[in-house]
Amino acid sequence: MYYYQHHIGDYRRDTGHLTLLEHGIYRQLLDLYYITEKPLDANAMRLVCVRSAEEQEAYQRILQDFFYKQNGKWFHKRCEEEIKSFHGKSDKAKDSANKRWNKNKELSDANALPTDSEGNANGMLTINHKPITINHKPITKLTTTPEGVSQDIWDSFVAQRKKSKAIITPTVIYSIQKEANKAGWTLEMALAECAARGWRGFKADWVISDKEKQITPSKTMQGIMSLQVEIDRLKNEGKSNELLEN
Repeated sequence: MYYYQHHIGDYRRDTGHLTLLEHGIYRQLLDLYYITEKPLDANAMRLVCVRSAEEQEAYQRILQDFFYKQNGKWFHKRCEEEIKSFHGKSDKAKDSANKRWNKNKELSDANALPTDSEGNANGMLTINHKPITINHKPITKLTTTPEGVSQDIWDSFVAQRKKSKAIITPTVIYSIQKEANKAGWTLEMALAECAARGWRGFKADWVISDKEKQITPSKTMQGIMSLQVEIDRLKNEGKSNELLEN
């Protein structure tokens, strides 16, 4: 895990007796413990760059004060609790997200709910002569962070949607993911762009560069333009009727 909560009050209470050198070694050992998600072994001293005799003595004091030895390795009670809690929440969120995605993965473009890309005026409505069936089941809101999206980006996207009074459903995320793939973007990049620009939806066309969007006249239009130039030239020479007759 690459993130953990640092409770300043708890830390200051437990480490008030440490020197600056001991503080540095202790924080390095905590980071190593969380990153590897394993208790400290004989390599820990080398990994946190403990070299001098003074540093080695401080290192041993830290182990004795804050860790306990078991089966040749040094364990930290708080680290073990945080790692266990992290994996519990992560597995639960992943299972919940997989259930929602599996439920909606077979939706096709023809029967999918309209996306929230109301700003795109290029789409055309399909005429359906069958009456629209009203589903009285409540809309399922997506409350978990999609896989591959950082929490900060997700929180910004959720805040923007709330500001726009728009709910977040699996279908909305499915639509954004599909358009992001067209643009060669990740879902996280698309959600970040929506949050930054205040968009309720996302379309690949919206992020294509101006150069790619540049429109050039068709061959037919170019021919008409060339003919008009020739007519104007002949008018000036008094020969426009001859050209038109030919």
